[in-house]
Amino acid sequence: MKSYNVCLKDTVKRFTKRLFYSLFDCEQEEAHGDYLEKTFLKILSKLEIENRDSIWRSFKKELPEIREVLDLDAIAFENNDPASHSLAEIYMAYPGFYAISIFRLSHALYKRNVYILPRMMSEYIHGITGIDIHPGATIGESFYIDHGTGIVIGETSIIGKGVKIYQGVTLGGISVAKNLASTKRHPTIEDNVCIYANATVLGGDIVIGKDSVIGANVWITQSVPENSLVTYQTEIKIRPKKNEIR
Repeated sequence: MKSYNVCLKDTVKRFTKRLFYSLFDCEQEEAHGDYLEKTFLKILSKLEIENRDSIWRSFKKELPEIREVLDLDAIAFENNDPASHSLAEIYMAYPGFYAISIFRLSHALYKRNVYILPRMMSEYIHGITGIDIHPGATIGESFYIDHGTGIVIGETSIIGKGVKIYQGVTLGGISVAKNLASTKRHPTIEDNVCIYANATVLGGDIVIGKDSVIGANVWITQSVPENSLVTYQTEIKIRPKKNEIR
């Protein structure tokens, strides 16, 4: 019977938290620098990944660039959320920003053909925030997630700049089959699109044109032109409540 290193879940959890802390806190970066490198190499060794040292060096070199993009994401949060009081609040208290941060870190590893560790990182943050972003997705700068619980973004999704997504949104595939692994299965969302709560967009050929607004609860399986407004309409009747007979 084959043995799997499932205990790495705990190691990856600690590694992911400290990596996030070190990205935004200079004191944490200095305190945990050696730990991060040693732990990263240990994890990749357990996963039987070669060229561990070169992967770490190139990943570490990219961290300042990741931080710059995340700073743009944080500004997007501050500009879009009237409930925010400061940038510090976003960095320290917003689950959507936490999820985006771990996505950008895991995506950098995914691009280097490291697959299991990024998935473990994304599942760790998924369990905390309820936001499921596959590390293979491509997401542009100034990405804003409001609330976020229940969001699902599939592996081959492409999201442009300045996109806003609300809770319960799914960017998924129309069909699930192993022979589709190498094909684009998830939609493309162009720049400055806003997708409201519980909307579902399915299919690898689907493109939501830039500057469009996708209303709540819609189900989309065809492309949407630029500058479109897509809404779901249902009849709602409001009537006075009858007095109860006593």
